[in-house]
Amino acid sequence: MLQIYNTKTQKKEPFTPIIPGKISLYACGVTVYDYCHIGHARTYIAFDVIVRYLRFRNYQVQYVRNITDIDDKIINKANQGNGSITEVTTKFINALNADMWALKLLTPDHEPRATEFIPQMIALVERLEKNAFAYLADNGDVYYNVRKYKNYGSLSKRNIDELQLGARVDINTAKQDPLDFVLWKKAKPGEPSWPSPWGEGRPGWHLECSAMSMYYLGDTLDIHGGGFDLIFPHHENECAQSEAATGKPFVNTWMHVGFLKINKEKMSKSLNNFFTIREVLQEVHPEVLKYALTNAHYRSHIEYSEEQLVLSKNALEKFYLALRGLPIAERPVNSIFEQRFITAMDDDFNTHEALAVLFDLTKEINKLREQSILTQASSLAALLKHLGGILGLLNSDPEQFLQNLSTNANITPSQIEEMLSLRNKARKDQNWLEADQIRKNLETMGIVIEDGATDTTWRKK
Repeated sequence: MLQIYNTKTQKKEPFTPIIPGKISLYACGVTVYDYCHIGHARTYIAFDVIVRYLRFRNYQVQYVRNITDIDDKIINKANQGNGSITEVTTKFINALNADMWALKLLTPDHEPRATEFIPQMIALVERLEKNAFAYLADNGDVYYNVRKYKNYGSLSKRNIDELQLGARVDINTAKQDPLDFVLWKKAKPGEPSWPSPWGEGRPGWHLECSAMSMYYLGDTLDIHGGGFDLIFPHHENECAQSEAATGKPFVNTWMHVGFLKINKEKMSKSLNNFFTIREVLQEVHPEVLKYALTNAHYRSHIEYSEEQLVLSKNALEKFYLALRGLPIAERPVNSIFEQRFITAMDDDFNTHEALAVLFDLTKEINKLREQSILTQASSLAALLKHLGGILGLLNSDPEQFLQNLSTNANITPSQIEEMLSLRNKARKDQNWLEADQIRKNLETMGIVIEDGATDTTWRKK
């Protein structure tokens, strides 16, 4: 039976979805003010594998991953001369899509943007206000009353009194309590804002995910997660405001992906010790990066290094050499290899053990090759490709992969963005024939163009 480690209970638990056969899963997405780094890649590759495996196990998964397109960092980026808010967010949404496409990650069933859900966020704040969990402060902001929520700290295992002592160094006098967090921010001159019962303003960060997740998945989610750094305060605050509004449990299973470290420090933009996904993929095949980040258990903190990439490259080479030259065949059903693979993945998605099964399967294929038992070898090769695919690997043609192992042979994100830029210019010049041809060319590459009222974005088909 599938068991998942629940951050809230700090133990593995048998997983039972709210609705039999169906799973609601929400993963916190990125704030689109810059390019994604490989720490983001680690989180989204982990959830990509989780969704693929759950679907392999015949669950109907509703996968939602949001985009934060209004935030202080985005406003600052625009104010630094990088264009309007819309231009900044459009640029980095396209970059996000390019990176996810290059990594061949599944497209979420829904990928809501925060600015599209302002009415739902306002409605949520009104519910909290009605339930006496929110108050309008003298500075015009609306805050959440943390002390009112008795279970605050239950997710992150933090003591509320100790948190308050730590917060005294940064007291906001408008708050009733230093721990209270903002739900709705009063508009400042020159910032984007929306009308609300409390005046012009914009949502706080924590509010966004509660409103969007409950809109798509209901008041109680089967699974909610993100990076380890989101446990506190983001997910703690999400949980507090959601349960205060609905009176129901917000999430049954909380999942968090471990840090990716550089020189024993967490990779982050604030520390300026990160590599962007596109930078790495200029030098490394996407599957090599994916293998490196999948070979460790999703909850573990791992060190990113060149040595790790070399080991990943060598491992994939072994898999593809085993696949090369064998004719297409049907895979065996319920083989011992598949049973072992399921056992590993049912144990809190233990991808490290699952990959060990693929190595044993590769050895058996090579053994059959040496004995010229090619029918069985081909059948096991089909199984290897199938199980690898559940981990988001072994999707390339063996010959092509082996020839281009040291480079990314796919069209690069920058090339896609250049094509999109050319199309936008053609549209501006009313050269509709050229614009339509560029769209068709992108569609043949599996890219869907979406023209909005003020921007154009794209995603993988």
